[in-house]
Amino acid sequence: MESILPTMSSFSSSSSSKSDRRSKSKSSQTSSKHSLVMALISCFAWLYVAGRLWQDAENRVLLATLLKKNSDQRPKMLTVEDKLMVLGCKDLERRIVEVEMELTVAKSQGYLKNQLKQSGISSGKQLLAVIGIYTGFGGHLRRNMIRGSWVPNVDALSELEERGVVVRFVIGRSPNRGDSLDRNINEENRATKDFLILEIHEEAQEELPKKAKYFFSSAIQTWDAEFYVKVDDNIDVDLDGLIELLQNRRGQDSSYIGCMKSGEVVSEEGRAWYEPEWWKFGDEKSYFRHAAGSVLVLSKNLAQYINTNRTAVRVKRLAQDMNHKAFTISLQTLSQHAPLQIFRTLFTNIWAIRVYPSYITCASLKSYAHEDISIGSWMMGLQTNYTDDSRLCCSTSGQDKVCSLA
Repeated sequence: MESILPTMSSFSSSSSSKSDRRSKSKSSQTSSKHSLVMALISCFAWLYVAGRLWQDAENRVLLATLLKKNSDQRPKMLTVEDKLMVLGCKDLERRIVEVEMELTVAKSQGYLKNQLKQSGISSGKQLLAVIGIYTGFGGHLRRNMIRGSWVPNVDALSELEERGVVVRFVIGRSPNRGDSLDRNINEENRATKDFLILEIHEEAQEELPKKAKYFFSSAIQTWDAEFYVKVDDNIDVDLDGLIELLQNRRGQDSSYIGCMKSGEVVSEEGRAWYEPEWWKFGDEKSYFRHAAGSVLVLSKNLAQYINTNRTAVRVKRLAQDMNHKAFTISLQTLSQHAPLQIFRTLFTNIWAIRVYPSYITCASLKSYAHEDISIGSWMMGLQTNYTDDSRLCCSTSGQDKVCSLA
């Protein structure tokens, strides 16, 4: 019995050792699988990181190439335009506007060579009146009728100018500069010598309200007169009667003379005399007092006011002129005849005009749809003496009339 017990004991111990070996073998196999999986994951992670690093390196090389290419193309020194874009010029508009206004005042006061008398009068004597007859490109027949009635011929024009009265047909330029319309007017002017051509005005029906600004401005720059008269080409004028009327008004400054009227503002589009800005004239829709456009007269100081404020001088146009000989000539004239301060200020700001050529505009006189309304609106803000003279009411009849419908 005792011999059997050791045998069983040894068998039991051998069985437990085999069981331990099997468990150890299984655990080692499981551990090796885990190690293999981790190794694979580490390998994939390394490949991913290496690929991203390689891609980032390629991107850095590409960016470096582009930066080098751009740096080679950029100028070595910043231009004036680049510096101004960096620094900015907050006061640029104010400075340019001040220069334009100073130049306009200098021009209106006679500092520039713009007052050469086309009339040929060299005595310096002040004229009584400059009479401008509005005409258009299709008005050749009307002009000939007027020349045959109350406007003198070439020889008589000179005699009339010696008496102190200048008469000219007023016309602008064609929208297509230099075309047959312009050439025909030039040829007619060479033969008759009775035109005032507004070089900066475009002769068109829709531009008619602006024509008054250019006429009075050009007339006062060309002739020194006490009165400036605007006449339509469908009007017959008693020239001697008009001269007598003006002679009786001599010495009266700020005179706005004509057939004064007012009337309803037409707000319905499509009707005759439609005013697009009708809402500016109040709820009653009635025009203010103004002279009829057939014949109206302004004294010298009122015409001078229009000349000074006639239009916005765009810096863009001035910048374009800088590329032409005309601008060089104007600078030479300005340096000889304008105040030194204005000349220096202009050159101080000339760089700004080149860099910002389209930013600045000056205030100008407002034009409405109709010329007589426009002129009346300019007179309202001034100390103007309104003179309602029935002799200038051309649509009515009377023995003392100085004008009538043709």
